[in-house]
Amino acid sequence: MDEKDGREACAEMWLDAEQQAAWRAVVQLLTKLPAALESDLQRTAGLTRYEYEVLSLLSESGALTLQMSELAAGTHASLSRLSHVVARLERRGWVTRQACPTDGRAFHAVLTESGLAKVVEAAPHHVRAVRELVVDALSPAQLRQLAAAAARIGRRVDERTTTRAPEGTRR
Repeated sequence: MDEKDGREACAEMWLDAEQQAAWRAVVQLLTKLPAALESDLQRTAGLTRYEYEVLSLLSESGALTLQMSELAAGTHASLSRLSHVVARLERRGWVTRQACPTDGRAFHAVLTESGLAKVVEAAPHHVRAVRELVVDALSPAQLRQLAAAAARIGRRVDERTTTRAPEGTRR
């Protein structure tokens, strides 16, 4: 391969200026937005973003209960991480764990009355922050485009993670 072919091959590997600018904007957003929401939830409700997400998902379920594996999937976290967070929420009296009546190996996380009161108290502050930081920053058309783009990227990520074998297992 001569020098020119090498430069052309490298050019195909790299992002062009527009792609690089878009990618850096996404990286900044993925860094800044969760941190800002976390800070706001800590200040206004004494909750981490993940604790709020767990309480919120439980509050949205019909019986205020979800199987731990369903809750882990809904929060995109491992069962181990969820278990630690649920233990913290149990100590605060906001969640209890109950054995699943149909599967002796499984447990349900159940939102308590005080847990429901906590998420109801925290929700207006969180919604206000989401509106201020995201919704009000965009026109309705931009918000629809953001939703569509985020969903499309999310599907690509899901496809990639379900079709690729873990590193070190390929032959």
